[in-house]
Amino acid sequence: MKKISLFVAFICLVTVSKAQLKAAVVCPPFEVDLLDGKVNGLKPNAIAGLIKGKWPCFTSVTTDSAKCGEAVYYKDKGITFFTARDYVEITEGFKGKLSVPLLGAPRGSLFKTLGNPIMKDASWDAYQTNYGCLILYFNKANKCRLIQFSTEGTHSIKLCN
Repeated sequence: MKKISLFVAFICLVTVSKAQLKAAVVCPPFEVDLLDGKVNGLKPNAIAGLIKGKWPCFTSVTTDSAKCGEAVYYKDKGITFFTARDYVEITEGFKGKLSVPLLGAPRGSLFKTLGNPIMKDASWDAYQTNYGCLILYFNKANKCRLIQFSTEGTHSIKLCN
């Protein structure tokens, strides 16, 4: 009986000793400069491989050219890079730092920071910037709920639906 118990204990030790330690993937924080059009120094026209290398904690990647083309999603962080269309989208759940706190800002309070929008609609304003364009979407209370910025201009940008 001692031999059987010793053998079972030995087998348990062998299986446990083969276990590998795996470090959790840690991403640096997202710091978005909306006035310069960069995320941690990267412009929206950066390639997907560079983005995935800088932030390896992405939640998914799509390459469906029929819809939006290649995109790198960080759904739990509130940011998406649409690399095929050269723009970045930031949602209300954004976990990072914005150079200008636009999320939740009232629509009428943005003139001092951004000037007049070049295009307007009932639910969005588009601003021409030195790097391309910045588009802000508003909820029913007229507070900013979504930010998109691109290296493309307001007349040439192609957004995903």
